[in-house]
Parts: sequence; C-alpha cells; structure tokens
Amino acid sequence: MIEKMKFMSIIGPKEDIDRVTIRYLSGYEIHLENALTEFKTEKVLTPYVEQNPYSDRISSVEKIIRFLPEPFCSEKQHGQRNPGMSPDDAFRLIGDLREPLEKLRQEKERYEEQKKHYENARNVAAPFCGLPISFSVLRGFRFIQARFGRIPVEYFRKFDTYVYEENDTIFCQCSKDEQYVYGVYFTTAENAAGNDDVYRSFHFLRTDIPEDMKDTPEEEYSRSVRKIGEMDDRIRQADQAIASLLHGHEEALLCARDALKKYSRCFEIRKYAACTKAGDREFYVLCGWMSESDAVSFQNDIADDADVFCTVNDRDADPRTVPPTKLKNPKPFRPFEMFVRMYGLPKYDEFDPTIYVALTYSFLFGIMFGDVGQGLCFMIGGFLIYHFKHKDLAAILGSAGIFSVIWGLVYNSFFGFEGFFPYSALIRPKDDMIALPGLGTMNTVFVLSVAFGMIMILLNMLMGIINAIRQKNRENIWFSQNALAGIVFYGTIVLMMFLTMSGTMTLKKMVPVILIPLIASLAAIFLKEMLGRIASKQKPAIEGGKGMYFVQAFFETFETLLTYLSNTLSYVRVGAYAVSHVAMMQVVMMLTGFNSGFGSIPGLIVGELFVMAMEGLMVAIQVLRLEYYEMFSRFYQGGGREFTPFQTDEKNGP
Repeated sequence: MIEKMKFMSIIGPKEDIDRVTIRYLSGYEIHLENALTEFKTEKVLTPYVEQNPYSDRISSVEKIIRFLPEPFCSEKQHGQRNPGMSPDDAFRLIGDLREPLEKLRQEKERYEEQKKHYENARNVAAPFCGLPISFSVLRGFRFIQARFGRIPVEYFRKFDTYVYEENDTIFCQCSKDEQYVYGVYFTTAENAAGNDDVYRSFHFLRTDIPEDMKDTPEEEYSRSVRKIGEMDDRIRQADQAIASLLHGHEEALLCARDALKKYSRCFEIRKYAACTKAGDREFYVLCGWMSESDAVSFQNDIADDADVFCTVNDRDADPRTVPPTKLKNPKPFRPFEMFVRMYGLPKYDEFDPTIYVALTYSFLFGIMFGDVGQGLCFMIGGFLIYHFKHKDLAAILGSAGIFSVIWGLVYNSFFGFEGFFPYSALIRPKDDMIALPGLGTMNTVFVLSVAFGMIMILLNMLMGIINAIRQKNRENIWFSQNALAGIVFYGTIVLMMFLTMSGTMTLKKMVPVILIPLIASLAAIFLKEMLGRIASKQKPAIEGGKGMYFVQAFFETFETLLTYLSNTLSYVRVGAYAVSHVAMMQVVMMLTGFNSGFGSIPGLIVGELFVMAMEGLMVAIQVLRLEYYEMFSRFYQGGGREFTPFQTDEKNGP
C-alpha cells in the first residue's frame, strides 16, 4: 500500500530554523523538497547560504576521541548517546582540551620519531657487532674504503670458492643467518668501482651507515637499545599525561561528538530551505512531504508555537508535482517489496502490487515445487536466516516454502516419496490425464496451468483498469488491450474455450453470440488511440497521417493477438516444472536405489540437496519472470520516486 501524502510548507524566523528542526522536524519523517524549485514563481525567495560551523569542531573532537582509553574503543565506534549537550558546551569542552592535548600529542610524536631513529640505528649496527673498529675511524681512511652490507649465503659460497682469492679485497665476516652473510669488505680507492661491480654481481646489498653513527657497531647497538628504552618511557609518560588530561571527560566527549553530529545534520536542512523578507525581518521557508497522519500530528505539535507557521496542501492532484512513494505494507509482506523495487517503485497514483506479488509468487512457487519435506526445509531455513540475518530474500524463501508444503500435501509428496501420506493425492502431476474435445488426452496439470494463466491475465487486466482510473487515463480504462475492451475480447475467448471443452455448448451455437462482442472489442483495441483522444476531448482525433495511423494500428493489433496467445501459453511452464520436479526426484530415487527398496541414505541426502538447490533456483527465477513479464506488463508501470525522509542522525540522513 502507498501512504497518502500531504505537502507541507513551513515558515518561521530565519534564526529559529535550528530550534524548529531539532524540536519538531527531527521527530517526524519528512521528504524535503528544494524550496527554491518548488516555489520558483516566487521572485522574493533567495537561497539560504551559510557555512556549517560544526564541521571543523567535529573533526577536532574526533581527533580527541582517538586518545580515549581502550574501554571506550567500541563505544566511540558504535556507541550512541543522547546528544543533549548544547553546541556552546561542546565548543567549550573542545576548546579546553584541544590546546594542551595538541602539545602532548606533538611531544609524543617527537619521542616516537626519535624512537624510530634509534630503532633504525640498532638494526643497522646489529649485524656488524663483531667488527672491533669504529665507524668514524673507517670514514677517516684516505686510501682504503669500506663497504658494509650482506650477501646471500649461496652466492657467498660461490664468491669465496671461485672469486675471493683472485680479488684484491678483504672481506670481514661479522655475522650470519640462514639467508645472508653480513660483513664489510675493504678495497683500495682506485679499484673501488671495479670491485663494487664484482660484489654487486654476487648480489651484495650495501647497508648505508648514518653519519651520526661514529663508535664501534657494538657501542652503537648498545646506545640505541638504551635510547629506545628511554623513548618508550617518555612515550608512556606522554600517554599517561594524555589519559590524565582526558580522565573524567570521556562521556562528555562522546556526548559532544554525537551532539555536534546531530547539529551538523540539522544544519544541512538549509540546503533545502529558502529565505524571504517581510519588513525588516528575514524568514526561512521549508517544504516537503509528510504522511497524512504525521501531518496532523505535526500541526498539533506546533499549534501553540507562535514562531512556526505551517500550511498543508493536497498537491497530489497537481500534475506539476509528483509526491514521493512511501510503501506501507503489513509485516509478512514487506520482504516482497524487494521484488517491486527491483522492477521500479510504483508511482504515487499507482497501485502497489506488493501484496499481490507476495501471494502470487508464493502460490506459483508452491505449485511448481510441491513437496512437503523440501518445502519445510525452505520454510524453516528461510525464516531462521531472516530472523538472524534480516535478509528479505530469506523471508521470501520461507513464504514460498509454506506454499510448497501446501501443494506437497495436494500432490502427496514428501522428500520425493510419492504417496507417502495415507491418502490418495488430489493431483498427480506426472500421471493424471484429462480428455479434451478436439485436443485429445492431455496432462491435467498442463491444462490447469493454462486455465490458471487465463484467470491471471483477466485479473491483471482488471488491475490495469484500476490503475488507469486512478491516473484518469481514459484510453487505458476503456479501449486498450488491457482495458475493458481487452477484458471483453479475451474474456469472450476464455468463456468460449471453457464452454467448448466442458461440452456445455458447441462452437457452432456460440458463434452468433460471441461474434458481436469479439468484433466490437477488437475494433476498440484497433482504434484505441483515436477513441482515447476523443474520450479525453483532445484534438485532432488522429495525430499525423491517417494512412500511417491505420497501418500502425493494424500491426499493433496483430501484435496484441500474438501477445494474448504467448502470455497464455507462457503459463504452461507452471505445470512443466511441477512435472519436472516429480521426474527429477524419480531419478534421484532410482540412482540411490530406493526404487528397489534398499537405498543409500547419504546418496538420497545429496540428491535431495541437489534438487532443492538447482530446481529451487530455477523455479524462483521462472516465477519472477512470470511476475515481471506476464503480470506486471499488463497493469504496472513503476517509475515512482522513493520517499526519503530527512533525519538528524548521520546514518539515516538524506
């Protein structure tokens, strides 16, 4: 169902907009429209332009909240408190904490940078601790150069075996692990370039020694370890100072964060507002859509507020304004709104097909997949998933499972075991046959499927007429293939087939009776556009050339006749899947040995799961196809715009 909407125009002093938003509008669902666009004929309106004063403060308080102790971590991410703190109190709290916290933060960052420096020095010096000479002495050599680094173990063996004796360098090994040999080689300055190329060819990777490292590697390593400990102590002291500064303010900071976010969201309402002047005072103008019940409650709330003026208009009949669509269906049917949204939301003046889809989809699924045991699995599994995961598709599966159980009882089928219950099946999809005059013997399920399809097509036409009446479209009320003319034409054919097949009346006797309504309704369909324009008092009655109009009308009418036939035959798939389900389960029984009385339980379980997964998916898709192509195409357009309420919380904002 689609909720009835009212168009609200709210006016008040410009400086009062935040109070009205928080006190009144935050308690209602209102789909805001841009006031400048809605009242574009009013030349006295100007945009409401102000810079959001809360954005920077929110950023500041978020930075402060990052330093809260661990027990508040989950709350600062997900916790929601009552944001009752005023903006001034929030600003004052942030101002008191921001400057001293920033000093402590910078101090901590300085210690962390120093710690990184010493950690790097420690890592550089560690592999070379066995070298008994200082880095400053090595840098002071004039004719000899030292190269620190590492070489992979396998390449070092090759270098030591085949090259080292012939090379004019001295390699001093300092340490070794599973992958690398760490050390330093000494080379003369004049041969340095060539020797560097030789070592590089054996994947020697040099280590850069920072300029401030002057003592021996072991001394530098010890000093770095000591300095790292000192930096850890200073970082810990800075953390304690930050914790001491924030202690007692944790709840206030979180409240300030939530309050500022709320006020920031409220401030965003200015994007939809316009300003106007009356004398020396400026006023804001807001407009939007509320449900009929909310509109009445809102007016009652502001009745005693002298600074708020509100008008309510029934603008749903105004063709220039299209109200948004807000669906409101009983809880069991709400998951099926997903299918409606996939096709397109109904327009405000259109019929909401959610309940119709819920009933027909579940009913058709049950016919095509009728099995008590498997239906129970769908029902229980679907509703359990919906309960814990809140997935709409799971609830749809559960609802379809209910009808699978019902039709499974009709077919007397339980996990593929036909005749499981102690009564005769009302319908046996694979075996029951019926004799039809002129057509011979046919499967009963196929015949019933076509008959069901005919009824559904007539029902869809009737719903199309209801939509056309709501939209005041005379052509689709009286003359089109889905209008009254279509019902008369198709209904006459259905009646003729029923009377003929049941033997009530012969075709020869019916022809004089049905000829007139058939010809009259077909003529109305042929001339639908012209008759629609005449009924709507539009001129001219025929747009464009008359010859082209009649040629186009002929082909459209021919296509309509083909569509009636194809839509009717399309429902044969309902019976086909009912039969195929029985056939697939018979194959499972045969493969698992249950036909001979000695079956494999594990094999049966695998077969059942396979059939439920594969055929269940195929049936679900085919039923949805019937909904969209055979049903919706006759009465439903979609294309509505969704009702999107303005909210003061960030999660549900516009």
